[in-house]
Amino acid sequence: MKRTALLALAAATLVVGCDKKESPAATPSAPAPSAASTAAPTAAAKQEGLLDVGAEAPKIEAVAHNGQKVDLASFKGKPVVVYFYPKDDTPGCTVEAKGIRDEWPELRKAGAVVLGVSSDDNVSHRAFASKYDLPFLLVPDAEHHIANAFGVPVSNGYAKRVTFLIDKGGKIAKVFPDVTPQGHAKELVAAITDLQG
Repeated sequence: MKRTALLALAAATLVVGCDKKESPAATPSAPAPSAASTAAPTAAAKQEGLLDVGAEAPKIEAVAHNGQKVDLASFKGKPVVVYFYPKDDTPGCTVEAKGIRDEWPELRKAGAVVLGVSSDDNVSHRAFASKYDLPFLLVPDAEHHIANAFGVPVSNGYAKRVTFLIDKGGKIAKVFPDVTPQGHAKELVAAITDLQG
């Protein structure tokens, strides 16, 4: 009986994805990026139903944690990162957010807009942003309208950890379907640099 309960608990933890510390070593399904694997995200994205490279970014309107109205179409002319994560202030999600915070000078220099999206409400988002000095926008998606628009899977109320890079013309330029929190911010900086190069 105890063994069954432990297996159920382990399965629930894996579904949420943020309730444990994550590292590249702990997530073998997310290989380190390389020039040879550039096409892999596109193939994986098609399999999962994610918006594919070249698709128009969906029309999204929301209010971010700081009260700013977010209209995705208004960001045309700038690279936009839309990253989905399961839950505020949990280990993996915190590692990912702090990484983006630490790379913020480079992202800002590139003129990038960053939107973090989860099912948490703005009260939770404000606390998360304040606790870790996050300089980018966090957007609530309690009904999963934004996740659905991008084709991001949702399980037990939590969106899968997926990131989209949108180019200046408003089209999907790159999809990261299996994000590893540690080091993801550097992947984003490199992808934006390639986009502008």
